[in-house]
Amino acid sequence: MKVLVIGSGGREHALLWKLSQSPSVTDVYVVPGNDGMSDVASLIPIKGNEDIIDFARLMQVDLTVAGPETVLTEGLADEFEKRGMAFFGPSKAAARIEGSKGFAKALMKKYGIPTAAYETFDDEEKAIAYLKANDTYPIVIKADGLASGKGVIIAQSEEEAIDTVKDMLEGHTFSGAGRSVVIEEFMEGEEASMLCFCDGTNVVPMISSQDHKRIFDFDKGPNTGGMGAYAPAPVMTKKMCEEVNVRILRPIVAAMKKEGYPFKGCLYAGLMITSEGPKVVEFNCRFGDPETEAVLPLFDGDLARVMLDCVHGTLSDEAVVWKKACAVDVVLASEGYPASHSSGEVISGIEDAKKAGCLVFHAGTVKKNGQYVVNGGRVLNVVALADTLAEAKAKAYEGVSRISWRGMQYRHDIADKGLLHLETKK
Repeated sequence: MKVLVIGSGGREHALLWKLSQSPSVTDVYVVPGNDGMSDVASLIPIKGNEDIIDFARLMQVDLTVAGPETVLTEGLADEFEKRGMAFFGPSKAAARIEGSKGFAKALMKKYGIPTAAYETFDDEEKAIAYLKANDTYPIVIKADGLASGKGVIIAQSEEEAIDTVKDMLEGHTFSGAGRSVVIEEFMEGEEASMLCFCDGTNVVPMISSQDHKRIFDFDKGPNTGGMGAYAPAPVMTKKMCEEVNVRILRPIVAAMKKEGYPFKGCLYAGLMITSEGPKVVEFNCRFGDPETEAVLPLFDGDLARVMLDCVHGTLSDEAVVWKKACAVDVVLASEGYPASHSSGEVISGIEDAKKAGCLVFHAGTVKKNGQYVVNGGRVLNVVALADTLAEAKAKAYEGVSRISWRGMQYRHDIADKGLLHLETKK
């Protein structure tokens, strides 16, 4: 089987790495990819959806996998389906579950799927009037469109909330993704992520994980695309996972099928585990990043076959198998991230981290004169597997300690929340 992955980040490197291990896969391509992926795939330096379609047809690719959400919200899955070519990822209509937070919230409300109370606005005066009538802070303000995982502001006061709404609705932030905003109640609890395979009807959850959005330790500083993750997440007990499946995952997939846009691909549920039970923070229409880098190393099946089952509507629980282990993924970021990023700094120690038993997935790197240099905000993912979460964390940070470049930054507390849960259970 020939497989093509679209994207160039750490998530795509992890997908390529796992797909290359599938017994059914003979050739792996990536568009456009990055230099660090050349160990597992052939890099195809093309751009544009038509060029991607032409390449897949020319090379007789058997399965194409979408990494980033943009190609899905643009409708690339629909174009592949028109041509009878297998594509892992939802249609443009189904991708609205991520492309529009207002759409997703309305769908959840209609079908009784637990989430925060909310209102949607595209009129500044009405939004401000709503905020002035609100007497409970903090409050959550979300850009309605795509904002690369950063379009959420938790406003601590009325003044901050009003300033945020003005900036979003006037198009000053998140590249205009906030010209419509969702204002919702702040949910107390602990966040977790559940990715799941979907074939339009059937849903098979993956192992749970937990992302770390903030740039600094102890969840301080601005939101990022994600500074690390670990799996499984102890907050997601067996009972909690089943509750999420019954109350959230199955109902949303059934709702989308009923509405006429069945979801095929990877559905990501960002959750808040509250005193009232699990509630949806957001849905994404693709693999999460950095959760994928922690979850896929624990997958013990034939990923390409499972993805094809999703495409063909033949997904089964039996094909989705997991290792009895834990994984910790630490993101190494460049100086200035997330507001900006540096570039060109020479990276040392990648091979040393691998010798320490870690996986290293490339996100923002490029190779120059035989050396990898910084070429993005999130640069590398250092991932370790072990029998216990504590061992996986120690191993991951040992790998991190062997990598360096000027201005490198990372969080030191990835997996600490999970370890606290485990310690409390003793």
